[in-house]
Amino acid sequence: MARDLTYEHVGATHPADPDWPPVAAPAGFRRHESTTLIGQDDDGDDAVWRSAADAALSWGVKTRSGFTVHPSPGPGGVTLGEELWVHAAFGPLTVREPVRVVAVVDTPDRCGFAYGTLRGHPVSGEEAFVVHRDPDGRVWLTLRSLTRPAPGGLWRAAFPVLLVAQLLYRRRYQRALVTSR
Repeated sequence: MARDLTYEHVGATHPADPDWPPVAAPAGFRRHESTTLIGQDDDGDDAVWRSAADAALSWGVKTRSGFTVHPSPGPGGVTLGEELWVHAAFGPLTVREPVRVVAVVDTPDRCGFAYGTLRGHPVSGEEAFVVHRDPDGRVWLTLRSLTRPAPGGLWRAAFPVLLVAQLLYRRRYQRALVTSR
């Protein structure tokens, strides 16, 4: 792909950090952070955690929300620096979003990644999907994003509509890994 990122503050969503300071949003970007309980492990069983961590590190939040990822992620999951296409289908229309993985976290209690937008993406910025667990066995999904209009073209003019779509997809993301336990 070999495209340039469309923003300067690479890694600004800080997926490895439990706290994301409010001052983390560079000028001109819309900042979003939300955290959703996705399940709880009981009595030393970490099945919810393992399932959520595996999904987070293999693009599961996106794919379970209706996106496809090309090329398909390999068995090792996300890889720092890899460039992919995320496809969003709306009826007969498919929007192709070029992205690069800019940060990966994989610890015993925190797993996820952030990707940055490449030239040709409908918006400019970064999005992070992080699964983490607390000492009580609760497993959480945190979404973080920094978004601004694409640098130019038709996508820039469509930015208000894209913000509505982003809101709808965030709701899907929040449900993507929820367990029935």
